[in-house]
Amino acid sequence: MNVLRKLPIGIQDFEKLRNNNCLYVDKTQYVYQLAQTSSPYFLGRPRRFGKSLFLSTLKAYFEGKKELFAGLKLAELEKDWTKCPVFYLDFNVGLFINAENVSKRIDVKLRQLERLWEGNTDADDLASRFEAVIKSAYEQTGKQVVVLIDEYDKPLINTMDDRNENEKIKNLLKSFYGVLKSADAYLRFVFLTGVTKFSKVSVFSDLNQLDDISLDNRYSGICGISETELLQNFQPEIQALADANDLTYEQAFVKLKKLYDGYRFAKVSANMYNPFSVLNTFGKLDFAYYWFATGTPTFLAKHLADTGFDIPILENNVAIVASALMDYRIENDDYIPLLYQTGYLTIKEYDSELDEYTLGFPNEEVKYGFLNELLFQCKPR
Repeated sequence: MNVLRKLPIGIQDFEKLRNNNCLYVDKTQYVYQLAQTSSPYFLGRPRRFGKSLFLSTLKAYFEGKKELFAGLKLAELEKDWTKCPVFYLDFNVGLFINAENVSKRIDVKLRQLERLWEGNTDADDLASRFEAVIKSAYEQTGKQVVVLIDEYDKPLINTMDDRNENEKIKNLLKSFYGVLKSADAYLRFVFLTGVTKFSKVSVFSDLNQLDDISLDNRYSGICGISETELLQNFQPEIQALADANDLTYEQAFVKLKKLYDGYRFAKVSANMYNPFSVLNTFGKLDFAYYWFATGTPTFLAKHLADTGFDIPILENNVAIVASALMDYRIENDDYIPLLYQTGYLTIKEYDSELDEYTLGFPNEEVKYGFLNELLFQCKPR
């Protein structure tokens, strides 16, 4: 069976996806729902789970690009389209091996914004420049500013094995993100994405009005593909996959579920499929460990192997109190929360009496990929 529909493999820009007529699992109802308030939000999800695409969708909405939403849920919901100045900061790009790299990345983005909005380029520090350009955009347009920050924590994740450099970056980001509190009067909407909530970073320790929706059941389906969405949007692709692998439609569906389903992002919610793996499977018509191959947690696996971590615990499920699940502290050397936040463990059960989660591997792709990596790290060199 020949499938000619365009799959958005590797496309993280909503405008590009829509202009190229790619298949799109409609998540725009969440955009409308979030935009009804002016609260600053944080969403934590594993890498390559659709955070960047959703942030790009927010960007298009707040820029008033109504034409991109034709035929989508948001077009039915939104009646008043208001254009706002949008600041989009992306930390997906760059190695970020030290504080200097991070500072340079922020400086580049601020220079772009300052050219556009005539910010104070003479200010001595990044935070002061950030605050000045927000205020300048507000004064020029009369509209409060939208700030969207993608993968805010990538510099911290990248330097987890260098605590000295990690602390320098944490202090830098503490000052920079602190502007989101001091400039609140000029801000219409703030949305940050990342993997984990690092403690002692200003956006979480000081910005007490931040709404963390990472475990909010109302937004559990904001990223990823639910089983309902899979069957509603990809039946031709599932059939083509079945034909290419000498399987029935039902057999192909079962295999997709075993390999890529099982992620759960709330106490009670539907499981989600990994979108990166699903789209690549449909594009290549082949079952493989696509997501794991792009995000192998070498540092985590090496640390677990070096410290003699009881690996079978991961396979037999582990318990963790709710308060520890999203607030990661690097100094505690407890990597179970980070294994959840990075997507290598997921919620299996929730005990309301104990306020405790039971975690386990979400699917076969993660389970066998991660265990193989741990075995590799345990081999004598």
